[in-house]
Amino acid sequence: MTHTSPIAIINLSTGEIKTTSTPDELLRAYLGGRGLNMAYLRHYLRQHGDPRSVDALSPENPLIVGAGLMTGTISPNAARFNVSARSPESGILGDANCGGFFAAAMRKAGFDRLIILGRAEKPSYLLIEDGQISVHAADGLWGLNAIEAQNQLKARHGSGTVSAVIGPSGENQVRMAAIMTGQKNAAGRGGMGAVMGSKNLKAIVARGGTVIEVAQKETLRALRLKQQEELKSSKVVQVLGKVGTPLLYEVSNRLGAIRTRNSQDNFFEETLNGEEVEKFSDKMLACTSCVVHCRHRNTLGGEGPEYSTLVLLGANIGIAPTDQVIQLNNLVNDLGLDASSTGTIIGWAMELYQRGLIDDSLTGKPLVWGDYETVYALIEDIAHRRGFGNILAESTQAARYFPQAALDYLIAVKNLPQSDPHDVRYFKGFALGIAVASRGADHLRNRPTLEVFKLPDEARANVYGRANDPDPTGYKDKGLIVAYGDDIYAVADCLGVCRFVTRGFNSPHLLGYQDFCDSVAAATGLEYTPASLRDVGRRTLDTERLINAGFGLTRADDTLPKRYFDDPMPARKTKGHHVDREQFQLMLDEYYAERGWDADGRVSAERIAEIDGLNDVIAGCS
Repeated sequence: MTHTSPIAIINLSTGEIKTTSTPDELLRAYLGGRGLNMAYLRHYLRQHGDPRSVDALSPENPLIVGAGLMTGTISPNAARFNVSARSPESGILGDANCGGFFAAAMRKAGFDRLIILGRAEKPSYLLIEDGQISVHAADGLWGLNAIEAQNQLKARHGSGTVSAVIGPSGENQVRMAAIMTGQKNAAGRGGMGAVMGSKNLKAIVARGGTVIEVAQKETLRALRLKQQEELKSSKVVQVLGKVGTPLLYEVSNRLGAIRTRNSQDNFFEETLNGEEVEKFSDKMLACTSCVVHCRHRNTLGGEGPEYSTLVLLGANIGIAPTDQVIQLNNLVNDLGLDASSTGTIIGWAMELYQRGLIDDSLTGKPLVWGDYETVYALIEDIAHRRGFGNILAESTQAARYFPQAALDYLIAVKNLPQSDPHDVRYFKGFALGIAVASRGADHLRNRPTLEVFKLPDEARANVYGRANDPDPTGYKDKGLIVAYGDDIYAVADCLGVCRFVTRGFNSPHLLGYQDFCDSVAAATGLEYTPASLRDVGRRTLDTERLINAGFGLTRADDTLPKRYFDDPMPARKTKGHHVDREQFQLMLDEYYAERGWDADGRVSAERIAEIDGLNDVIAGCS
């Protein structure tokens, strides 16, 4: 093996900075990105005894920033990194994945992973430059929005500077604050920006450095050309490169699977169709080494929106004008907020107001579906913790300010607001996926998108390993397909590879385990088979399950919002669909069996011993 993985452990409380490398045994077991983040997160949380004793916004909560193993190399779409900590939003595993250019810059500047401990005495930022790390005062940066802060840092440190920053929401420890890089790339889920703000850390800045060394340069170059051509020939990749994810809105809306007015309705206006969004787009943009180019640069001063933002800051709160939704998209990005959580929480508050569970005495003014001006001001108030915005800044934890009945209308799992813009009552695989996702109601951990397509039986069997039921509304074989997504998406996250080129997310083709094995061998010299590489994904999922078990989670937490069980979908082709409670439990049984967990969703003793042994490797090097 020729690959090393440099790590920096930064204690902001003491100013101590220690540099080391990931032990080979650990690297082989987890590769990088999300996998290694999980291994280190579990280690640092367990140092405090009971992980539940670690307040997410305290200096004791570790913040781990880790690039994928392939990130920054020439491999297609290898741009991504993970940020991990205990989530201040959900109270459990917090982990956010992000693209852009920062992770490649961090690796080229000398480090694959940062483990950030403690809390700085005053607002600060980290500078990574040519293999060195230093802590600087954030004078003139604190209070700036995400774009302003990045521009200021580039002005200070010169061209080639790339930074990951928090906006006002992170500074104010809003529980759904994101970490931003570029205009819209967000490590958004779980409030990692709030953890960064709690550490008085405004930014992480990377500049300088050298090209990342690889084991077999010519082999990797040949693989890149081959994979690029295959990806460019994909119809899904071609369409995403022209119109981005908003293409999904029209087909979902026609079906009746759009989260509308906090999932009271399931379809909305055609003003949010992809062709309407296109009128506000002047260019498609890409991340490091990307062949897809899925991101809009909009004419209103930002980037986006994505399909999820169109729904959650549009249909979910009743706002139809295209320009208004794009303005809200730009606003949450500038302020450094997770658009999915923000739209879900505002929609929840609007329904509570509609039902009379809260009133003007709490909100300060009426909350009316579609009221753009009020929503715009409320988002600003959330970021700055003003008035009713201070309550909603608590995300799902705002429930303590509301009547008990308010929880019946919260669209969240494990206290994380649902990110998927789809109403999952129709797609049973989607429903199971958000229920079991390790960080809460999330569509990027395991979403079985192929359920939407009418694929031939042979194609489905080829992807999932055996024949399976093609009915997306049925309950059979959903454990199989969700577990498949769990594993291959985890491997992609360990490598730093985008979902849009990963087999099973939008296509039965694209990059699969053998493609990943070939790239890893060429880049690092590490040899894997498809089976051993999939086991890296399984090990990552098992580690996440153990982290959440440490926070007290059980089978009972793998569930869905009450509405998805009790309220049938109201209209269009999906009318009448809901999730049957008994059938849901059978899906859970099947899923646990696929994962090798027991009937209560517990990891096997053999796997626990293996993961504990890897934890001992970390302890021996700390």
